[in-house]
Amino acid sequence: MTVSDLTAGVLRGTALAVLAASVVGAWLGGVPGALGVLSGGVLGGLSFRLLASRVAAATSGPAVRAPWVVLAGLRFAVVSGVAVALFASGWAHPVAWLVGYSALPLAVVLQGLRLAREESRA
Repeated sequence: MTVSDLTAGVLRGTALAVLAASVVGAWLGGVPGALGVLSGGVLGGLSFRLLASRVAAATSGPAVRAPWVVLAGLRFAVVSGVAVALFASGWAHPVAWLVGYSALPLAVVLQGLRLAREESRA
């Protein structure tokens, strides 16, 4: 298993969960509900993708390594800023955004369990 395999599986699982939850969000909360779930899922997925690319770059060999703390802080600041802008403008409901953003950890756990099951069979 490579980092790209893990990343692809997690992002695929996140996308499926977010799409299903956005339909429910649209039914319960209208447009802000659907956009909240979608924006939370997209921001979570992009943040995970950036983190995975940094891990791949750090483990691929000698490379220029930026400080992890600075990059994590910048990623957190961007996600927080976009979320605040969506909430303040009324485009996204905060609870719906949290549902979309929470799909990522669920997909990470499910992907890890699936890979552990495959390795135990081999």
